[in-house]
Amino acid sequence: MQKINNRGILTVVSGFAGSGKGTLMNRLLEDYDCYALSISATSRSPRPAEKEGVSYFFKTREEFERMIANDELLEHAEYVGNYYGTPKEFVFSKLDEGFDVILEIEIQGAMQIREKFPDTLLVFVMPPGAQELKRRLTGRGTETPDVIEKRMKRAAAESEGIEKYDYIVINDDIDKCTKQLHGIIQAAHFTPSHQAEFIKEVRKELQDMEE
Repeated sequence: MQKINNRGILTVVSGFAGSGKGTLMNRLLEDYDCYALSISATSRSPRPAEKEGVSYFFKTREEFERMIANDELLEHAEYVGNYYGTPKEFVFSKLDEGFDVILEIEIQGAMQIREKFPDTLLVFVMPPGAQELKRRLTGRGTETPDVIEKRMKRAAAESEGIEKYDYIVINDDIDKCTKQLHGIIQAAHFTPSHQAEFIKEVRKELQDMEE
């Protein structure tokens, strides 16, 4: 009999700047051993302390454009003169190994991936409210009031796309939020679309028994 499909789930996690999605990703990886965080490729130069294959896969602009031409990326975008994208090879190899792969990307990239791979799970991380979001951005102490205002305006624009996601998680308590996200991803393993072969095999056995 066909076994339950144990291939990993491809999950895109998005959220406003200041929603705490980076912290959430770190906790998910710390608390559970079934996840792999996708590593992006970029055409920009490495910054101090950044490592090849850990922080990013660093490419020249020409190498990145070849990757685009050869359809080697799940999604890509150009930002402030540099390319950023998600290499297919790394993601698919981890999925085949049984890891649930997390992509922490923005709405534009999420929609690109959903269009190519409809079974992708989309989760949006939200703060408890707009005032809390502004408090978190201000509390960082690393950005000017002008930058904070721009981030708040961008969050307002991004909020128009939240309904395109499958789930939201509200990051008001990191422990609770981590458990919720883990539960959502693990439940996705048992949706019919992710168990199509198992369903097909059982259906065939039932039909054979009727003959």
